[in-house]
Amino acid sequence: MTIETMAATGAPLTELSEEESMFQKSVRDFAIERIRPLVHQMDHDALMNKDLIKSFFELGIMGIEVPEEFGGAGSTFFNAVLVVEELSHVDASCGVLVDVQNTLVNNAFIRWATEAQKSKYFGLLTRDTVGAYALSEAGSGSDAFALATRAEDRGDHFLISGQKLWITNAAEAGVFIVFANANPDAGYKGITAFIVERDFPGFRIGKKEDKTGIRASSTCELIFEECPVPKENVLGDPGRGYKIAIETLNEGRIGIGAQMIGVARGALEHAVAYAKERRQFGKTIADFQGVQFQIAQAATELEAARLMVYNAARLKDAGKPFLREAAMAKLFSSQICERVTSMAVEIFGGNGYSKEYPVEKFWRDSKIGKIYEGTSNMQLATIAKTILTDRL
Repeated sequence: MTIETMAATGAPLTELSEEESMFQKSVRDFAIERIRPLVHQMDHDALMNKDLIKSFFELGIMGIEVPEEFGGAGSTFFNAVLVVEELSHVDASCGVLVDVQNTLVNNAFIRWATEAQKSKYFGLLTRDTVGAYALSEAGSGSDAFALATRAEDRGDHFLISGQKLWITNAAEAGVFIVFANANPDAGYKGITAFIVERDFPGFRIGKKEDKTGIRASSTCELIFEECPVPKENVLGDPGRGYKIAIETLNEGRIGIGAQMIGVARGALEHAVAYAKERRQFGKTIADFQGVQFQIAQAATELEAARLMVYNAARLKDAGKPFLREAAMAKLFSSQICERVTSMAVEIFGGNGYSKEYPVEKFWRDSKIGKIYEGTSNMQLATIAKTILTDRL
């Protein structure tokens, strides 16, 4: 059933078609069979398994919305959201690697790249090359346009100098979308997006962060020392980087919402299974009303968050305004994820605080949801602005 058919028949936009359900199940089975056995070691080593990344490409989930003519699946944003959720319910690090590839990098190319850029870079991004999205800097977090990285026009190329921080996928990526100011006098209107390849001279990967959660997902600094970037590698129009950043992140927030509902779901599944097995006072702890109520509350909140994420994704696919809904979905799903994973740790008792059991990792992975791709306060500011100005 297409989005248009669902709308015409009055069917809820969150309903999954048969094709979507089959696709979701295939990714779920893959996550359980291929990813789950590797999760503990990847988290311990803070390193993504290379063979696993290769399998993401083989499965076709690294180019979900990319048109078939460029090597992609030619599918929907909603299916990308399903993938992120299913991967994250087993491992949030895998979820965010695939999320950044699809909702940020590929989406930016789909919307703003020239045909020549699409032909060249989608050939890589759908086959074997991980992408990264480089916006954040030491002094440019929530204030995303306070960029210190500069791009100097040298005629047939730009020279980029500066430093980026907190860049997801940096250790694995071969293609980077980098934001730099090519005209500081114009303020944020001087910001331009560039396509940078890993082996460009003057560009190197710096320090890798040692994080609390999503440890297998690489988060690194990028260092540019007069890195030459050809003019043909400008993504979109010069000086329009701010528009690319804003609009791409609006879509990316739905992906983070999907990651959070996946993490919460994974933790809740483990908590329910444990509650049915753990015995105290002659019966399972699932028989105690106090535990039952906690699980019921968590399941209810998780379902509400899932509906918000799915609805935002459907709106995006339908070409309808989704700014407010994306902000709400990310805000709420990250809040619910933190609560549900914390509850799961408590259901496990002392075992929940041990790395021998899975729920403490879900708890650690949950915290980042309130921070990256727009903090919770930034989401609240966006929601308030759209309400008070009646602007979607």
